[in-house]
Amino acid sequence: MSSYNIEFLEEEGILKVGFGSSAPNDQIVREVTARLKKMIVAGELPGGEIIKVNGPASLPVAMVLAHKLAHLYQAIACFDPKLLKYVVVITHGWDYIVGDLID
Repeated sequence: MSSYNIEFLEEEGILKVGFGSSAPNDQIVREVTARLKKMIVAGELPGGEIIKVNGPASLPVAMVLAHKLAHLYQAIACFDPKLLKYVVVITHGWDYIVGDLID
């Protein structure tokens, strides 16, 4: 069993993430890096305008996700359960600005 689960829901443009089996962050970030690389090579993460990330992550995991995804997408948004919306947190294009709220 994996220590961290990652699944791309292409139709919704959502990367579902969450913890699996218990493991320390050093192991989890290695697994996340390997899983993302595998997904990129397989064409599962095609890149594009925006990706929405939904699910729990430790700070080290969130940083790995942000770094890897920022090379593929113009904008990254993460779900805020208090707002029930996605908050744009990284942008390299002109369509979104940091702090934008999207459904």
